[in-house]
Amino acid sequence: MDNVDLDVLRRLAQWRREGHKVVLGTVTRTWGSAPRPIGAMVAVRGDGSIAGSVSGGCIEDDLSDKARAGAWPTDVPSVVRYGVSAEEATRFGLPCGGTLELVLEPVADHSGVEDLLAELTQGHRVLRRLDLATGRAALETASDRADTLSLTGSELTATHGPSWRLLIIGAGQMSQYLAQMALALDYEVIVCDPREEYSQGWEVPGANLVTTMPDDTVTEMRPDRHTAIVALTHDPKLDDLALLEALKSEAFYVGAIGSRANQAKRRERLVEFDLTPDEVARLHGPVGLRIGARTPPEIAVAILAQMTAERYGFRKLEFEAPDAGA
Repeated sequence: MDNVDLDVLRRLAQWRREGHKVVLGTVTRTWGSAPRPIGAMVAVRGDGSIAGSVSGGCIEDDLSDKARAGAWPTDVPSVVRYGVSAEEATRFGLPCGGTLELVLEPVADHSGVEDLLAELTQGHRVLRRLDLATGRAALETASDRADTLSLTGSELTATHGPSWRLLIIGAGQMSQYLAQMALALDYEVIVCDPREEYSQGWEVPGANLVTTMPDDTVTEMRPDRHTAIVALTHDPKLDDLALLEALKSEAFYVGAIGSRANQAKRRERLVEFDLTPDEVARLHGPVGLRIGARTPPEIAVAILAQMTAERYGFRKLEFEAPDAGA
């Protein structure tokens, strides 16, 4: 689930508190090209108001029309498909003959949306099981960080909550921008800085601050392939401690701020410890794509762009990291 869909649940909960009838749509399958991924959500209010999206707009328009006409599920969930024929694909704006399948569920108290929202607001990962025969939902703690969505003839099972983690070493100004942007991209953000002069001023809601030593923090996190680690203190005593553990882990992305000259010295230091040349080669340093970034928020954009490329397997890009700062 991304932050866009979390906003959908917030709006849905607000509408229900105001007394509106609401249907929640979830993308369960796609064939061909599709504008939104599996698991994307849209909430439709009884008067046709829409929150979220599952297409370029045409499917949302159709759902809105059906809501105003009362032609939507009222008791139990139903499964609908859009774009089955070439004519429908064109009508609903699905590219290249794409087909979209949605589960539409009338939201009621037994849907558990308020409980789900409470868990997600606290950063928890939750597995939700929706009984298609009754519309009743059950919640349980998700056992891992893999995104799960499956639809059978009787049940929709979906994992909600942040599936990616970002550990930032340092609580300075650049870290604040990086944390804020990463939260919007559905990362669970942990910030590590044992320096009191920095940790006392940390003010990014939703990002957890820890004051343990960086190497201990990395070890305790047990980084997996859904974890990124970025060192931003400019202090080798802190950054290198984190990198020594991070580069030996399964983290999909490890980066450190600093000029090319400083990065060359850092690589020499890391090799002198117990890291292999292949482990050192995993380091993104200077960190971030080379997009001309100069200010802290611009460098944060460059870092997240490179992390996004790594997530989706785009490792050979024309851009390199910026020379200055990042």
